[in-house]
Amino acid sequence: MRAKTALPAVAMTAVSMVLTLAVVVMWLGAVMPWPVALIVGLGIDGGWLATLAYERRLAAQGDHSRTVTAVGWSFGLIAAGVLIAHALTAESSAGAWLAVAWLPIAAKALWLVHGMWERTALTPAALGAIRGIQQEARDEAAVARARLRAEAATEETRLTAVTQAGARVARVQARTAATLAAAWSTLATARTGEDTGRALTSVTTPVTPGVTPRWELPVWGPTEPVPALEAGPALTDAELDALVDRIRHSQTPALSYREMAARFRATGHAASEVRLRAAWKRVA
Repeated sequence: MRAKTALPAVAMTAVSMVLTLAVVVMWLGAVMPWPVALIVGLGIDGGWLATLAYERRLAAQGDHSRTVTAVGWSFGLIAAGVLIAHALTAESSAGAWLAVAWLPIAAKALWLVHGMWERTALTPAALGAIRGIQQEARDEAAVARARLRAEAATEETRLTAVTQAGARVARVQARTAATLAAAWSTLATARTGEDTGRALTSVTTPVTPGVTPRWELPVWGPTEPVPALEAGPALTDAELDALVDRIRHSQTPALSYREMAARFRATGHAASEVRLRAAWKRVA
């Protein structure tokens, strides 16, 4: 893994040093002996290599020196400046030389990237632990999503069944109400009819003509609620939890949910199925 960042930096540094040395020898060789120009080029490259080696040594020790870094960047800038100056003064191929003038700066940037990679690199064991934690988190999230989808589907099925049952009850009540209304209307018509008195007179003795005993219609309509059937005050969550826990542990082993719910309603307490099941989950 280190080679992925170190090899490009080494290659870019070597190319930059060769280009710098060649440009210095060609540029200064015209005005001074070529050995002197070679020494100048080697001096620039040598200074760059020396500061780079010292930087790598400090990095291996976990240390850092801003002075050494500044000196290294100055050598890189000098090399880039030499290439740019040669490109600007060259009579031919100026564009080609200018195109490679950025190589010394690029080499320093690659070494900077390599140093950052070394400071943030992790061991294979740490990377394996991180992958395990991420996989465990993904598994837990998938299980949670599946559980939520299953609970939502169950609740939707239950609500559909309750709605359909309620619709059937409403239809039966509507038919019963229509039947009772028709019967009550028939009785009212018979009670107020002209022939009612004569019919009652013919079957009732002794009744004087013109006098017909009155009979009352059956009561059909709202009635007073029975006090014993009135709903009591709703239990709070804490009271419901305590009551469910007491019924559940009323015998050993503890009761199941169906047995607890049956005893709960048998004692006269009232709570919706959703609240009762939620209390059971909190307690059990």
